[in-house]
Amino acid sequence: MNLNKYETIYILKPNITESENLNLVNKYKSLIKKYGGDNILVQHKGRRHLNYNIKSYYDGIYVQINYHAGSNLVKILEKAMRLSDSIIRYLTIKDNSIDNLNI
Repeated sequence: MNLNKYETIYILKPNITESENLNLVNKYKSLIKKYGGDNILVQHKGRRHLNYNIKSYYDGIYVQINYHAGSNLVKILEKAMRLSDSIIRYLTIKDNSIDNLNI
């Protein structure tokens, strides 16, 4: 199976504790592994001021996950994020960098 490179960034509510944040990270890492993803890299970007309010929040905690996976995994991961009360926004992009090209 051909795996693509993806980057998912999600924004947590500003009142989330560090342990709740780590629980979510571990949950999503397990989900990615369960559905065949690998090369998982999690980066905690920290608390940032939002350019505009989202669901009446002006700050959020940013977390970035880079991984290799099939496209079906992205749908599963985003559904889990959509159902989470702690996440106010998420976005997944496919990495089309030069090392992904078959030249």
